[in-house]
Amino acid sequence: MSAARDAHASRRIGIAALITVVLAWGLVWPVNKVLLESFSPLWAIAIRSAIATVVLIIIALARDRLVLPPPADVPVVLSLALLHMVGFGVLAAWGLQLVPTGRSVVLAYTTPLWVVPGAWLFLHERPTARRIAGVLVGLVGLGVLFNPTTFDWTQRAAVLGNGAIILAAFFWAASILHIRGHRWRSTPLDLVPWQMLLATAIVTSLALTLDGVPVVTWNGRLIALLLYAGILGTALAYWATAMASRNLPAVTTSLGLLATPVLSTIVATLWLGEPLTLALVAAIVLILGGVAIGATAGEHQPVAR
Repeated sequence: MSAARDAHASRRIGIAALITVVLAWGLVWPVNKVLLESFSPLWAIAIRSAIATVVLIIIALARDRLVLPPPADVPVVLSLALLHMVGFGVLAAWGLQLVPTGRSVVLAYTTPLWVVPGAWLFLHERPTARRIAGVLVGLVGLGVLFNPTTFDWTQRAAVLGNGAIILAAFFWAASILHIRGHRWRSTPLDLVPWQMLLATAIVTSLALTLDGVPVVTWNGRLIALLLYAGILGTALAYWATAMASRNLPAVTTSLGLLATPVLSTIVATLWLGEPLTLALVAAIVLILGGVAIGATAGEHQPVAR
């Protein structure tokens, strides 16, 4: 009876955490789009990461888990900081400045599609027929987005922006592959503060070098958006993802997170007035459908942000 109660409580915690992640990440894409009106992509990421670092360190101290990473985990700290938090974060922000929010988040969520061939090439994981089918369905969705009848290939900014987000998805996929191949000594949640701290130092240095000190007209709305992006959209989302992954089956978490780009697209349409085109809806169905097919092919399918 006690075991059943514990399992039920664990599931409730996991579901609550999963809902938290979907809401936090679903809203953070439109929020970031608005922040890019005041900051360069580098400064938007640097400030958001700095806020998240402070919050994650406070969480670690409250859990009595703020300890230096063991040497065996240093490579994964460097990998996640450079590939995910810096590589993905900066490229996605730069692309988001040029590409509508809904399209941006859908392109970012192609990440699990690239993990499948990467796992085959680098981790020697033989893809199942179901996962191959999922990749093919997702690629059809990409074809819909880049159909010459709906996408103007002569617009250099649009091509570069879309390309940056797809490249960001490749960086994220590479970090996922490293996570899967790494032999952990600490837990992922214990390493997040150090990864975020390193990413903040790198991006802030780049921002100062390339963009200089930002000239910004500060107001309550801008500060509130930054706090949301740093606290809820980054720090709390990382913590909630760990809690959801710990208390729910991997398939449940993977499928639940697919609501994130749907929510982002809806919010961008209602709040930012971005058009919801038939091509975008079809791409959402196909790309997320392909990810869902792959996610239900086995319990080791990676979770997307």
